[in-house]
Amino acid sequence: MKNNCIFCAIAAGEIPSFKVYEDELVVAYLDINPFSEGHTLVIPKVHSEGLLDTPDATLAEIIVRVKKVAAHLKAALPCDGFNILQNNGEAAGQTVRHVHFHIVPRTGGDALAFANRPGDREHLKALAARVRLA
Repeated sequence: MKNNCIFCAIAAGEIPSFKVYEDELVVAYLDINPFSEGHTLVIPKVHSEGLLDTPDATLAEIIVRVKKVAAHLKAALPCDGFNILQNNGEAAGQTVRHVHFHIVPRTGGDALAFANRPGDREHLKALAARVRLA
């Protein structure tokens, strides 16, 4: 297995997957532990660990494929929308150190939820000043 990376092995066809799309740059396949029906991973065939070490040109091409696969899933499945998720680092839930995008089909009233809570406006103002790009 190249780089000891399971996603590299899937991209190379060394490990079977349930592919829904493939071209010269990416492979898209159904997640075997899905959040919802049709949950799909889109991975580049060339290894990079995360978003920050993936070349900009590669990311631009990958997101075009993510859009294409998401549109196809939305047309093929009974879903009302979808989430695009991309985790970086263990603290963010990245379990495989190979950049990848999750497409998670959603229907109204499904059990998946993101909890929002009101932010403190003064804290938000200070935080924005601290992280603002120059």
